[in-house]
Order: sequence, then C-alpha cells, then structure tokens
Amino acid sequence: MPSIPDTFVKYVGENPTAEELIQRSTEFYNQMDQRRSLRMFSSKPVPDEMLRNIVLTAGTAPSGAHKQPWFFAIVRDPEVKHQIRLAAEEEEQKNYHERFTDEWKEDLAPFGTDEIKEYIDIVPALIVVFKESYRIVDGQKRNNYYVNESVGIAAGMLITAIHQAGLVTLTHTPNPMKFLNEILDRPKSEVPILLLPVGYPAADAKVPDLKRKSFDEIAGVY
Repeated sequence: MPSIPDTFVKYVGENPTAEELIQRSTEFYNQMDQRRSLRMFSSKPVPDEMLRNIVLTAGTAPSGAHKQPWFFAIVRDPEVKHQIRLAAEEEEQKNYHERFTDEWKEDLAPFGTDEIKEYIDIVPALIVVFKESYRIVDGQKRNNYYVNESVGIAAGMLITAIHQAGLVTLTHTPNPMKFLNEILDRPKSEVPILLLPVGYPAADAKVPDLKRKSFDEIAGVY
C-alpha cells in the first residue's frame, strides 16, 4: 500500500447496522422507482435554493483526478429559455424529418414525441450540463481525465437529486447542441451533453405505461 500523504484528512462515516442499511436501500430504491421522465410541466416557480442544492449534489460526483470537468448552467430567464427552445426545435425538425432512421422513429412512437418543445417555455428552469473537455490554466491547455465517465456520473446524480427534491425532469438531447454554447456564452472547451427542463409536474401530467427490466435482466452475480 502506498504511503498516505500528510495532506490527507480522516474519513468520518456512519456505522449503521446491516438491517438499517437494508432498510435504507429498500426505501431509496422504492422512491427512485417512482422516477419518470415528464414532458408535461407546471409553470410553478422552483426556489433558487432548491436548484442550488440539486446542482451542489451533482457536484459531489467522483471525477478523474478530481478535476470535476463539468459546468451546470441554470437558466431561468424567459427570453433565454425561448431562444433555447427555438434553436432546439430547429435541430429537432432536422432530426425528425431528415436524420432519424425509420427504426429510430418507430422506437420513439410510443412516447408521442415530436420536434415541438413547448415545455422549454413553460418550465420554470432549465439545467444545461456541459462537459469540460480540457482546462485553460494560466493561458495553457491542461487535460481533464475520464471526462465522459465523470460527467455521466454527475448527470445521473443530478437527475437523482431532482427526483429526491420532489421535482421532475426530462433528458433532452437535441443534437447537435453547439447552439447552447452560443446562447449561454460558454467557451469552446465545454461541450453541452444534456438539456434538462426542471420543475413540478402539470396537474394533468401523463406518462407512457412502461415497465422496467427486472434485476435478472440488468444484472448478474459472479
């Protein structure tokens, strides 16, 4: 085992019983099993502090060499949201009518999606997730490591935090997404990967009748 640097600090954790841990894990699973992707949002405002805590939670994700290669843009301004909607719909128009294969469109059919994204105007906030491909330090380009893996984990934690806060979201990826750099004035070192509308569900919200795969379908014990 390598020597421990003097800069390390003592890890302070909990010491619950196995029974308590099983109960916690069961309760957490049951809560997360209620998570759904929604396209029908309320315009009810979301407190700033709630959005801040959600993003801070995502920022606790592990990352390669602790470079934390992510940026979360919280968009509340109605005019900026509308700019994003127009740009996203322009790309989605091309996707649905030019880029998507027939098989892809067939797989999307049960979800009732199309190029119209009115929820971007309705929802009180958007969170755009950027991955930082590299850093500029003192004018020099510096590498980040395991960027896709790190940001993927952070995005998963972000979605989990949104659900835990009693809110709903949707993973929108209107590729290509370079328009988000332009609208939000983000540097070219950052690449947008997710556009998440965040808010409360509409009173009449509905979702597709879906079933998740069983444990045996998604996992194996070796």
